[in-house]
Amino acid sequence: MEALIRLSTALSLFIIMIGWEYLKPRRALHFSRKQRWPINLGLAALNILIVRITLGSIAYLSAANAAESHYGLLNTLPLPSWVAVTSTLLFLDFAIYCQHIVAHKWPLLWRLHQVHHTDLEFDATTAVRFHPLEIIISMLYKVVCIYLIGADPLAVIAFEIILNGAATFNHSNVNIPETVDKKLRWFIVTPDMHRIHHSTINSETDSNYGFSISCWDRLCKTYVAEPKATQTTMDIGLKNYRQPGELSFLNLLRLPFK
Repeated sequence: MEALIRLSTALSLFIIMIGWEYLKPRRALHFSRKQRWPINLGLAALNILIVRITLGSIAYLSAANAAESHYGLLNTLPLPSWVAVTSTLLFLDFAIYCQHIVAHKWPLLWRLHQVHHTDLEFDATTAVRFHPLEIIISMLYKVVCIYLIGADPLAVIAFEIILNGAATFNHSNVNIPETVDKKLRWFIVTPDMHRIHHSTINSETDSNYGFSISCWDRLCKTYVAEPKATQTTMDIGLKNYRQPGELSFLNLLRLPFK
């Protein structure tokens, strides 16, 4: 049931965002959807299949087991449920922010994470362009975090939904008025904010690591407000991978091992 809720919510938001992209895009696409979408959506389908076969609902089950066995900080303190839920959401979001930084700084993890950054465009499908091994490592990392904090089980489900939804939103090629975007950035990560992270310029790639809450980048001094070029002209992707032909589905699966 938990997996069905997550999948249906993610699919609904994805449909909304690709519709918004079509009606009001932020940037003109130089590489067609026909070139990119089969690859990105193919990786998404493969990752869903692998997770279902191997890890399943391990995040929720880990939280339930931690609560039953009184593992983790929150399960040892007499806290109101709303405090436990809020603490879980904030802790897991910061944990994912930290994981994202490590994925860029540690060469072994970067080999996997670069698959996400090789996309030559930036739209809702970029949010699901991940190597299967990175998805598995990320899930196991979350399990460790869940046991450490003693995460509230319902908050874990909510976090997974928020994380998927936020990633779809902030990777979308949607046009949000600049004045609205600046206000939103004080609370959440917007597409214009996260697009900078997908720049080909290293100093910009090493910024704006947040996925949903924008405060971590400001607090940890990794925030960049604007790219050196404009939002509509900046280059997306990695400098070493500029040819669509070398970014096929099979090549992306092999890329970390080259």
